[in-house]
Amino acid sequence: MFHGGGGWWVYVWGDEEGKKKRVSWALLRRVLAYARPYRGHIALLLATILVTTGLGLLTPLIFRDLIDHALPDGDAARLNLLAVGLVAIPVISGLVRVFQRKLNATIGEGVIYDLRVSLFEHIQHMSIRFFTNTKTGELMSRLNNDVVGAQRAISSTIVDIITNIVTVIATLAVMLALEWRLTLLGVLVLPLFILAARRLGSQLREIARRQMEYNAQMNAMMNETLNISGALLVKLFGRGRMEVQRFEDRAGKVRDTGVAQAILGTQFFMLIGLVSVIGTALVYWVGGHLVLGGLFTIGTIVAFGSYLTQLYGPLQALTNAPVDFATSMVSFERVFEVIDLPLEINDRPGAVALDGVRGELVFDHVSFKYELRPETLLSDVERVGRMDNVRAVFSGDMKPGNGGRLERAPAVSQARELALHDVSFEIQPGQLVALVGPSGAGKTTLTYLIPRLYDPTEGRILLDGRDLRDIQLESLAAQIGMVTQETHLFHDTIHTNLLYARLDATQAEIEAACRAANIHDFIAGLPDGYDTIVGERGYRLSGGEKQRLAIARVVLKDPRILVLDEATSHLDSQSEVQDALKTVMAGRTSIVIAHRLSTILAADLILVLDRGGIVERGTHAELLEQEGLYAQLYETQFKREREAV
Repeated sequence: MFHGGGGWWVYVWGDEEGKKKRVSWALLRRVLAYARPYRGHIALLLATILVTTGLGLLTPLIFRDLIDHALPDGDAARLNLLAVGLVAIPVISGLVRVFQRKLNATIGEGVIYDLRVSLFEHIQHMSIRFFTNTKTGELMSRLNNDVVGAQRAISSTIVDIITNIVTVIATLAVMLALEWRLTLLGVLVLPLFILAARRLGSQLREIARRQMEYNAQMNAMMNETLNISGALLVKLFGRGRMEVQRFEDRAGKVRDTGVAQAILGTQFFMLIGLVSVIGTALVYWVGGHLVLGGLFTIGTIVAFGSYLTQLYGPLQALTNAPVDFATSMVSFERVFEVIDLPLEINDRPGAVALDGVRGELVFDHVSFKYELRPETLLSDVERVGRMDNVRAVFSGDMKPGNGGRLERAPAVSQARELALHDVSFEIQPGQLVALVGPSGAGKTTLTYLIPRLYDPTEGRILLDGRDLRDIQLESLAAQIGMVTQETHLFHDTIHTNLLYARLDATQAEIEAACRAANIHDFIAGLPDGYDTIVGERGYRLSGGEKQRLAIARVVLKDPRILVLDEATSHLDSQSEVQDALKTVMAGRTSIVIAHRLSTILAADLILVLDRGGIVERGTHAELLEQEGLYAQLYETQFKREREAV
């Protein structure tokens, strides 16, 4: 234990890499804070530990009395009483352990519930920047593996440590009271015990760590290749045979380490058992001579043998207890790291709820940078002995390039420091504004600022004259409807996916929204109608069907401001979608990333973006007269559509 500037730290040696783990008292206090609501249960749990430990110490004493008094004296009544005791003790102990398990489960499950809800709630308030820079698997690991690891620390590791400590202290106390010389003799084998546990235990942990790493690679490969997108890619490129060979290699490594672990585990427990036998043999040998010399009773030596068995088991567990405890505390650190991340997008003090929104939108000298903020991101974690440490699923056998990393070709894009620079414009209520520009110009970034998925780096955005940052987030979200290029649907029914827009919507309102989006007839023609399962991410539907469902979802929400990416790259019925969009945009303030000439021609204002700034603005006719970037885009992007008109 060491006291540093930051407080008290417990340093523990003995993990797989020989590195030190540390557990601070600040962390322990925070962990105990989650256990505070269950302090009554914890007090009862500690009481049951004392009871079961005490009952366990009675059995050897009963055998001692049976051998030394009841049988030699021919005392039948005493023999009957001791026999009843031998039955009653395990029965009572078993009932107490059932109650103890209930208490333990209540505490552990309660803590995991509180921790998981706190974690999920905090993640819900994180900005989109957090999600775009965090692996989904890492979040799942925090919510599942780390939270379960934290539960295990509360309901298993800590309880086991306390139980073993109480058992060792109580057993040693009884043994010393019976015969201090034999007690010291039994303890003399402990150095051998600890040496065997440390040496073979470290080897077992190393094999287990490698097995988990191989398992992680194998599971990650299955996850990548057995989902619908991965399976499609494998088939399209004809890589089925290669993937089978790759899987055989990884499964073979798991098999080989499993065999090695089984063999070494058998050796480990054999040596531990041998050390225990040596201690027991020494006690019986020396104790036997004392019995022959009349200094010791047979019952006492039998009791000692039983106590040694009770002593060595907890001692074996305690040899690894510091490492187990420090490792389990890491799970709490991982969970607390997420909970402690600052909220980038949050309600300001005094933020107001919107009422009677007109839909006037003003961008006032807005600039935005996609900068990484380490304080709002998760650290890169290596979890020893866990199956979520894979960084690259398929390139694990590839040789790294310079600096130890896999080399990749630089991407060609409009790479720049600012995604948006000094953007200013005004949209009147009910107007349709079309955003036009080359790929990477900043159109999508601009639309993300309107519902506060991000906040401007500089400048401000006003809704009806009020800064968006002064409006409650829930209130703002209720007034803005957004249809993105990639439509996301939950693996559920069409009805449930539509209800996500408005939870209290009636079936009649849902069908009306679908009619407005030109999708009702299609849904009605399905065998299960609105109860049809759409599949993972809506894979059972075509691109156009998914987008029309997204439009119907926005219609059901009935927002005052509409933001949409009018992508048509994968639509199966463009005319139906365009008719649906006209219905949705009618009477609403609409900002559209325009990909179709018809939308551009209907726009009240066209904003032409290039490299993060507005380079031209006006109506279609006005922009053509300028013979600038818009005129070039009109001649290239919209030429085919223009000729078809």
